[in-house]
Amino acid sequence: MTGHRRRVLVLRALGLGDLLAGVPALRGLRRAFPGDQVVLALPPALREAALATGAVDAVLPAEAPGRGVPDLTHWTGPPPDLAVDLHGNGPASRDALAALRPRTLLAYADGTPDWRADEHERRRWCRLLAAHGVPADPDDLRLPPPAAPSPAPGAVVVHPGAESAARRWPAGRYAAVVRHLRAAGHRVVLTGGPREDALVTDVAARAGVPPWDLLPGGLPFARLSALVAHATLLISGDTGLAHLAVAHGTPSVTLFGPVPPHLWGPPPLRRHIALYAPGPPGDPHGDTPDPCLLRTTVDEVVVAARSLLPAPPPTRAAEPATGTRTRP
Repeated sequence: MTGHRRRVLVLRALGLGDLLAGVPALRGLRRAFPGDQVVLALPPALREAALATGAVDAVLPAEAPGRGVPDLTHWTGPPPDLAVDLHGNGPASRDALAALRPRTLLAYADGTPDWRADEHERRRWCRLLAAHGVPADPDDLRLPPPAAPSPAPGAVVVHPGAESAARRWPAGRYAAVVRHLRAAGHRVVLTGGPREDALVTDVAARAGVPPWDLLPGGLPFARLSALVAHATLLISGDTGLAHLAVAHGTPSVTLFGPVPPHLWGPPPLRRHIALYAPGPPGDPHGDTPDPCLLRTTVDEVVVAARSLLPAPPPTRAAEPATGTRTRP
C-alpha cells in the first residue's frame, strides 16, 4: 500500500477518564502508524481532550446513552484500513466497526487475546494491541503541558462530583475536608461538571469557600487541564479529573468505591494516593453512594492530603487569587 495514507479508526466513545486510560493504547497505534491518519470515535464534548493527547489526528463524533455503543455509519470515504475496538468486549462494539468493512479489525470480541475481568484498564488495551504486533506501554500516559494559564495556580482543587451517585462521596464530608485544609492555610478551589452547580454551591456553603474560588458549570477542557496541571493537589472521587491529575503528574488523593483502584487507579507513585475500603462488588453506575466509598472517612482524606501538601503560603486561603491505601 505504498503511497497510500492509511486510515485507522478507533472506537472509545465513553468519558474523560476512559479516554485518558486509553492514551497508552492510542500512543501505541500512533507509533505503529506514524504517517497515517488515526481517527478516534468519541463524544463530541471530548474532541479537545482527544486532540490534546497528541495521539490522534481527528475525531469522529459518536455517542450513545448510558455508555452504549454508538452508530458509526456517518463515517465518510472508503472503509478504514484498520479498526480498533477499545470500547468494550462484546459483539455490539465490534459489529459497529465491522459494519464499516475495515480491512482489519482488532477486538476482544473475536477471542484473541482473551478478556480478563481482573485487569487494569490501561494494561487491558495495551495487551490487545500487543497480541496483534503493536507494542504499547501502559505507563505512557502523560499529557503535554497545557498552553492555557491556570485560573487558580497552586491551589488545592477539590472536585466533589462524579458521573454516578455510586462514586460520589457525600457533600458534607467533602466540606469537612475543605474546612480542614483552609484552616491550615491552603487555598481550595471547588470544581464541578455542567450539571453539578448545586453540589459545588452546597459544598462551598458548608465549608465557607468564597465565590471567587468556585469553578462550576464544567470548564472548557483547556482551562480544566491547566487548572489540574498547575494545582498543588487534586482531591476527587474515581472520575475523569483523577485521571487528568495522573496525566499531568499532579499529586492526587482519589476516593475509590465501588470499583477498586487495581482496576482503574493511578500508577504506584508516591504522589498519588488511592483510598479504598474493600467490600462486596457494587454497581459503579448506581444511584446511591457505594458502601465501600462511604467507609472512607474525613480523617483519612485529610491525613492523605496533608502528606502530599507542601507548607501553605503565609496568606489566608479565603483571599482571592493575585500509592493505594487499603483498609482491612
